Amino acid sequence: MELLPTGDGTPTLFHPGYLEAYHPRQGALLQARRLYLEGSRTHLHPAPRVLEVGLGLLVNFRVTLENALARGVPLRYLAVEREPLPASLLAQVRLPLPRAEGVFEEILEAWPAQRFAGPWGELRVVFAEVEEAPLPFHWASAVYLDPFSPRVNPGPWGLPVLKKLRRALRRGGRLVTYSAQGAFRRALKEAGFALHRVRGVGKREWTVGIAVGVLPG
Repeated sequence: MELLPTGDGTPTLFHPGYLEAYHPRQGALLQARRLYLEGSRTHLHPAPRVLEVGLGLLVNFRVTLENALARGVPLRYLAVEREPLPASLLAQVRLPLPRAEGVFEEILEAWPAQRFAGPWGELRVVFAEVEEAPLPFHWASAVYLDPFSPRVNPGPWGLPVLKKLRRALRRGGRLVTYSAQGAFRRALKEAGFALHRVRGVGKREWTVGIAVGVLPG
């Protein structure tokens, strides 16, 4: 895979199979902070439980961990990843996150284990298709939906998966994602989310779905 710089000075990788980068050219760190961490309001939560679809380069995890460590709150993080990258490749993607990078080094030493824990909290990884992965009921305070785009990877964006994610999310919790595709947004609403459109970086809009109403069947 090809290592690419992004606009905020942090690197990403280009996937030759999907022909997409893992992060926008405007900035890997920028999107992780503004969309996933702040858009989900995880940066304010006293005991965040994050469910991520598409762990990728662990950028969203590291940004969320950095914030949790700075605030002195525990982080519980569950990620579903279909294609784990080798530790040697992950090690090339360094971020200016002094607290989280120490934990990241420990994770790389044991990668690809399925559970990592310490005084900071816990990271659990399910290596599977999200369509097949077991998810805990009513567990997450936020969902980071960050797989490759609906155009090249439609499964995680479809109604069956969105219903699973809604059942895993606590009422009032937020699902956040970079995609603003119309079919996806309609499915998100059908799955029991109230939709909000927020200004994106590098694109016009991002999507926030708030868990409301009864749980889908």
